[in-house]
Amino acid sequence: MTFSICAHESYTNGDGDEHDRFGVAVTTRLPGVGTLCPFVSENCAVATQSLVNVELGRRGIAYVDDGLAIEDALEALLNADDGAPQRQLHGVDQNGAFAFSGEGCGDWYGHRRGDHYTVAGNLLTGEPVVDATAAAYEANAVHETTDDTGGSPRDGTGPDPLAKRLIDALAAGDLDGGDKRDGLAVQSAAVIVETTEAYDVTPPYNNLRVDATETPIPDLQETYNLAVAGYEDTLERYREAYEEDSLDETAVSTATNNGSPSS
Repeated sequence: MTFSICAHESYTNGDGDEHDRFGVAVTTRLPGVGTLCPFVSENCAVATQSLVNVELGRRGIAYVDDGLAIEDALEALLNADDGAPQRQLHGVDQNGAFAFSGEGCGDWYGHRRGDHYTVAGNLLTGEPVVDATAAAYEANAVHETTDDTGGSPRDGTGPDPLAKRLIDALAAGDLDGGDKRDGLAVQSAAVIVETTEAYDVTPPYNNLRVDATETPIPDLQETYNLAVAGYEDTLERYREAYEEDSLDETAVSTATNNGSPSS
């Protein structure tokens, strides 16, 4: 019913601090995929699909957060799941990757494990969907590098945000065929990213969903662009207020500029 990508990247920010980020991007020809399939924490990323069992995602994240390796966590959950032959489950943590496609998944189904990422899909037009998604991510992947981008607008020498690169990877897979069920008009897509780096204002583009549309990936790309613009506007207007944990200064500034108080 879907195809998705999970990724892990480690990086050093502009202050010289080491961080990790994890993300999942997913799309399907059914509504609300973002409520069911992607699960992310500061320690791992997991996608559960085909005949979805959300507990595989929730508990997989919890197990890794408690210290289990991703391979051990997801294998243990599948071993205890009577519906495992109809599941597709994959993910990454700091040190490894896991991918499983049960023999009961709908054709075409399959997965791929790469360097710090996994891709999986079922009910696809064919293997090129998975290959194109993986290739698009690999072409722009970063790991163990310096990423000092930030500010409003973004500056520095780092890559595009992981969320954007994951959405672009989905777009590449969709161009190579995507989900084969042409008779289902309502579709959805989502992207979630978590990082160990703290922000005064949490980037809204790291958690986006398009729940019901006929054009999920273009709509998710547009939503991402709007979220970035909104984030930059928020930083410009309210950074000092967030740093001081008070809107008093911002209210005065807004009233002076606009003739009315902030709300």
